[in-house]
Amino acid sequence: MSGGSIRRRIALGLAVLTASGMLSLASPGPAEAAASVCSGRESRRLVFATGEVRVYRSNGYLCAMTVPKRQGGHQWMSVSVRARGGRPVVDEGDYTKRAGPVTVHTGRRQVWIKGAVGRESVSSGWIRL
Repeated sequence: MSGGSIRRRIALGLAVLTASGMLSLASPGPAEAAASVCSGRESRRLVFATGEVRVYRSNGYLCAMTVPKRQGGHQWMSVSVRARGGRPVVDEGDYTKRAGPVTVHTGRRQVWIKGAVGRESVSSGWIRL
């Protein structure tokens, strides 16, 4: 290889490293990453001992997910959303980061939201968002 070829390869390698470093700095943190799962604006948080249920609204739809306080190992989590007059939409199982998202068309109806992480849970009762 000639000297010019080596310099071009080194320059290309540095450009790739610089670009990947910039992308890693610009990536959203855990809070922003969780928010990007559901579209719309956050309308409510139901907080309980081991986590919280985040609720988002957009154009007559409601999206909810349960997020644990301590992420990491597998934990049993669930999230449930029921619009008045409908059946609940549920996501439950062993997860590491979150349960959900679950999306329901609510229009202007009341909803009942439930969430759990481990043995602790929260239930909203009928609420209008």
